Amino acid sequence: MDLEWSDSDLAFRDEVRAFLDAKLTPDLRRAGRLMTSVYADHEASMAWQAVLHERGWAAPAWPVEHGGCDWTLNQHYIFSRESTLAGAPTLSPMGIKMVAHAIIRFGTPEQKDFFLPRILTGEVFFCQGYSEPESGSDLASLQMAAVSDGDDLVCTGSKIWTTHAREANWMFALVRTSRLERKQQGITFVLIDLDSPGVEIHPLVMTSGEEVQNQVFFDAVRVPKANVLGRIDDGWTVAKYLLEFERGGGATAPWLQVMGEEIATAAAGQPGPTGGRLIDDPSFALKLADARIRTEVLEILEFRTLATVAEGKNPGPASSMLKVLSTELSQTLTELALEAAGPRGRVYQPHATAPGGPVTEYDPPDDGYTSGEAWQAVAPLKYFNDRAGSIYAGSNEIQRNILAKAALGL
Repeated sequence: MDLEWSDSDLAFRDEVRAFLDAKLTPDLRRAGRLMTSVYADHEASMAWQAVLHERGWAAPAWPVEHGGCDWTLNQHYIFSRESTLAGAPTLSPMGIKMVAHAIIRFGTPEQKDFFLPRILTGEVFFCQGYSEPESGSDLASLQMAAVSDGDDLVCTGSKIWTTHAREANWMFALVRTSRLERKQQGITFVLIDLDSPGVEIHPLVMTSGEEVQNQVFFDAVRVPKANVLGRIDDGWTVAKYLLEFERGGGATAPWLQVMGEEIATAAAGQPGPTGGRLIDDPSFALKLADARIRTEVLEILEFRTLATVAEGKNPGPASSMLKVLSTELSQTLTELALEAAGPRGRVYQPHATAPGGPVTEYDPPDDGYTSGEAWQAVAPLKYFNDRAGSIYAGSNEIQRNILAKAALGL
């Protein structure tokens, strides 16, 4: 593959840079720079989505007829990369980047006409209802029951680790409609209006103090069968298709490269364990150099996957490989950022950050005082939140099993 961008690619890159320079306000840049997890501040994320929607760039990966962009794969990568480098806040992935693709693939004309335009504008905001208290990585063991009653499915059970359930007004969920020979059978993919009677949302306080995740309870909630995506009892087909979009497609390496550069800059101004600068400490410098080299390797692998898709081929187990590498690299870098933050990184001060959800049981100082710089306040929260990176979207152990079977034939 050719690692050099074409003249048209470079022209597109310049167009994207000009747009980002013009439209990313100081508040939006702050929200992107001070994110404490993969989720941006909700209001900032929705504000940025509105800006992108006005430009026609909110959902570039959608088919053009539904509001997407007629971009090449290189352009998709460039847009993702430049947005990351510019510090744009992320958009919530559950609607635009995940369930929308399933609706486009499996939805009825009525479902497409209702949901897709409203996802673009933010009027419909989805959360994901997959995991249950006893069904996480083994998702096919889910038990939330959906009993047929006329034109409805009556749903009873609960979902857990539901990101932004309190901000969402819709959930896409997997429910158990039958018990058949294989546990993957008898599962149905449904779209649930969270304003329905019988829905209760209980926030979960994370180790970072943020309330981004929730447990959602369903007590005989009636869901019209018209809100089934695909066929009843065949939701596993829809879920597998959607997972292709949850585990890949973006440019992860630029985000990690920016993090590595920021850590190097910060470490140049922090004292080392034996005097001098932290960046000159051999142990720290070696760990940082190793992480940054691995990040460059990750980018080459992303380019290689991009080339595979450009040739019309399925990337196969590459998506699992990229998921493992990117999440574990991110964890390494957040550990190094916390080390660079030093004693001030041990101070809990979320008021100096832009968290992805409300922070409970915390009273910020009246004068807004921060011990150290803003990045030192971000470092511990990123560290805590990033521990989940190797678990969500299919744990890395499962991804390694996929690689063992698909790539090594074990």
